[in-house]
Amino acid sequence: MTVPKDMSSLSAALPFWVSLLTLPLALIAASQGGIWVIVLPLYGWVGFSILDAITGKNTDNPDPETPESSLYWYRLLTLIWFPLQFIAIFGMIWWATHYSDLSGLETVLLFFGIGVISGTIGINYSHELMHQKPVSERWLADLLLASVLYSHFRSEHLLVHHRYVGTPRDPVTARYNEGFHRFFPRVLRQCYQSAWEAEKTLMARRNLPVLHPRNPFLRYWALQVVFLLLAFFVGGWVGVGLFIFQAFVAIWQLELVNYIEHYGLTRKHLGDGKYEHVKPRHSWNAAHRASNWLLINLQRHSDHHYKPNRRFPLLQTYTEDEAPQLPYGYPIMTMLAMIPPVWRRYMNPKVRAWRKTYYPEITDWSAYKTASNPLPK
Repeated sequence: MTVPKDMSSLSAALPFWVSLLTLPLALIAASQGGIWVIVLPLYGWVGFSILDAITGKNTDNPDPETPESSLYWYRLLTLIWFPLQFIAIFGMIWWATHYSDLSGLETVLLFFGIGVISGTIGINYSHELMHQKPVSERWLADLLLASVLYSHFRSEHLLVHHRYVGTPRDPVTARYNEGFHRFFPRVLRQCYQSAWEAEKTLMARRNLPVLHPRNPFLRYWALQVVFLLLAFFVGGWVGVGLFIFQAFVAIWQLELVNYIEHYGLTRKHLGDGKYEHVKPRHSWNAAHRASNWLLINLQRHSDHHYKPNRRFPLLQTYTEDEAPQLPYGYPIMTMLAMIPPVWRRYMNPKVRAWRKTYYPEITDWSAYKTASNPLPK
């Protein structure tokens, strides 16, 4: 990439660099202990909820034809994140197992915060990178996912979720009335299975054995083993435990977001196992300014599914007439999702209103209760 001469693009991209503030906050938490060990979760959930209330919504849409050369500072952020996250994870494991005088509870809370970083930011950046054409960017996506032991997410997301979103064949589409605590163990099991089956099917179409080097699962397994061995080398068995714990927190963060992005939204069944094309209406949209800075416009999810390869600074937002709107940004919505009765009381009426708005001709939605439907074949 060539550094642009016009520095105005830097000022426009700068708000998205707020993710970098998590790194000094992690250092402060590790060195000071005490109340500081919860500063990272507070920064992500509480801080950006307050900032959303202050900064409001951004309903401006950039020119989708903006050339790549103008996106340098946006792209650079995603390209430099892996080495920073790598240092944060393994630096903290080294500190916690060699020099730290934190108590056991403080250490657990510190690595909960590290998991918030690797999930809220790391997996989110990997999601951006895996959709791009350059091989280097897709490799960075794989490295980020391996650092949270969730490498198969790339196969599942690209081959299953984007193809089958809003249908019974997508494990990640949260079903109407399905609480998060049922959704989470279901997707942990089904997403791995669906990703494996998708890659297995591709190998068969290419007349290749399932364990051929072209199957990315071989790379996934190898990278994850390398990270586990590195955690052991840096911090012994305690280091492995801390590494696995931050990975679990990161995965939990990812699936919380997956849960709210499509909750209760379904594509119309056209018969013979066919569904209408994906439209902006099949994802919940959120235009909240500050949380979109932190999440690099992930909340403009309606457009992401409509144009999956569009880079994050060019994602469009939609009006209520075009896509269903979340009342708050992801920080508040994910907190609500952790309390299923509150979530259902708040979101189920919105899903029913969405059905009446977009599909008034459908009177019987029982066929769309898809939690127990089979996986993709």
